[in-house]
Amino acid sequence: MEISDIRIRKTMHDGRLRAVVSVTLDNAVAIHDIKVVQGDERLFVAMPSRREESGVYRDIIHPITSDVRGELEGKILEAYRKAIQ
Repeated sequence: MEISDIRIRKTMHDGRLRAVVSVTLDNAVAIHDIKVVQGDERLFVAMPSRREESGVYRDIIHPITSDVRGELEGKILEAYRKAIQ
């Protein structure tokens, strides 16, 4: 899997939500509404999710392995940091 493109769609300065991001994989699949969130200790990436009737949020799409999650999160956060400079 190749991350073909990362687009920072919107940045925010108030609250914990810092950015909304879109990622393209293999020039074939786009994932929208990935969020960059300021946690208590660090920035992290939250995958697109949907709220169930019970009130629980479930990811619509997510990496299966921690290696892929780490790679994706690292590249998204790098693009975010470049965008806010």
